[in-house]
Amino acid sequence: KDGRSVDPEEALQNKVVGLYFSAGWCSPCRDFTPVLCDFYTELLEETAPPAPFEVVFISSDHSAEEMVGYMHAMHGDWLALPFHDPYKHDLKKKYNITAIPKLVIVKQTGEVITDKGRKQIRDKGLSCFRNWLASADIFQNFSS
Repeated sequence: KDGRSVDPEEALQNKVVGLYFSAGWCSPCRDFTPVLCDFYTELLEETAPPAPFEVVFISSDHSAEEMVGYMHAMHGDWLALPFHDPYKHDLKKKYNITAIPKLVIVKQTGEVITDKGRKQIRDKGLSCFRNWLASADIFQNFSS
């Protein structure tokens, strides 16, 4: 949100990743984004240690300015693919995105855990994260 660039390998290492295909002009997106914000905040700020989860926003806004406005107005403190990055077209194709909002939960390899992230968060709340984590093959170092 603050415009800084991050190394994707580093930022997404050992994390369950939610690819969030969305846009500010889309009312169902604007309806779900606050729900995703709460989910993200609970997992990362109210869990110790923070859950190994990251969201990457892939914009379908009409301009970079619209994207930035939507991010500042509604988004959590998650990552975004730059508006002009051509990779977003590859991602939309790879994950068969035909409508938004769509939250595709993937392993760090890009392999799909579920393409129904939005429905699962709405139906199950935080408990769905445990299922995603179990499917993600993430090495976790637990201590008591």
